[in-house]
Amino acid sequence: MGRKVTPKAIRMGINRTWDSVWYAPKRNYSKVLAQDLEIREKINKSMKDAGIDNIKINRSLNRMEILVYVARPGVAIGRGGEGIDFLQKELKRLAKMEVELKVREVRKADLSARIVARSIADGIERRQPSKLVVASAKEKIMASGAKGLKIWVSGRINNASQARTVKTTAGSVPAQTLRADVDYAGEVAKTIDAGLMGIKVWIYRGEKNNMDESEE
Repeated sequence: MGRKVTPKAIRMGINRTWDSVWYAPKRNYSKVLAQDLEIREKINKSMKDAGIDNIKINRSLNRMEILVYVARPGVAIGRGGEGIDFLQKELKRLAKMEVELKVREVRKADLSARIVARSIADGIERRQPSKLVVASAKEKIMASGAKGLKIWVSGRINNASQARTVKTTAGSVPAQTLRADVDYAGEVAKTIDAGLMGIKVWIYRGEKNNMDESEE
């Protein structure tokens, strides 16, 4: 149990809730699931500069509500709201039902594993030394009030001929405590010289005993 990579699945229903909430009969389940993945891919592509933390999809019989948590809501919404209006029309055409798209700001972006992992990947892609990028991210995370973190960077680090994994830790990250609020994300940095490099980030944000999302 303590060797699981992602800490999210075993905490589902304890201090985490599902990212997609809907019901589909057996004959339609695969279609709805494929549609969900397509919607997420489209949102990730169109809002990649906004710093996406999470996408939540709630479906009813003929209506869909999509909540997108971002670090920079102004970038996601666009000038005069035209960016979000265009995306909402695209999603409506894709889903073939009424779609309500909402953008919410992540108050503490440095406590979001996905945003941190993406910023580290972006730094590596811009040819910044991985050691400095990780050290900077570690400093910001701990300054934001995190109780602990783990950052793994794997690949041909600094254009080395041999691939290796560099592990950075601070504080503690409980693996087995189910009430521990541990966020996790994995990203890939696509470099020209060293190929693909993997980044994994775990952030321990303290204990949480309910599934209340007001802290997002």
